Amino acid sequence: MSENNMFDENDAIKFIRAYMPEEIAMKYSDDEILNIIDMIWDFYEDNGFLELPSDDDDLTEPELPQIMEYVNKMLAKDKLAVVDKADVHYIVEGEIAYEKTLETEI
Repeated sequence: MSENNMFDENDAIKFIRAYMPEEIAMKYSDDEILNIIDMIWDFYEDNGFLELPSDDDDLTEPELPQIMEYVNKMLAKDKLAVVDKADVHYIVEGEIAYEKTLETEI
């Protein structure tokens, strides 16, 4: 894990690979996993989750079904994507779990 609780793509990919069942993890390259990570961050950006909240903002977090819907929609548009729709949830859930480790580390 990174020392300063900063998001690191390489750490995220390693974490996600460990999170997924081994037979699923072996099916995909780091670039394919990173493509999904990028889609997740695009979702965050498109929906205002990367903006700093003001004092009176409600702190809402993105929900897994919303993220999954967005990623699956983007994968359908990406003609080069090879990630099986049935496997997407492993990568998305792994990414979210990785982010939570960044929030809890001291």
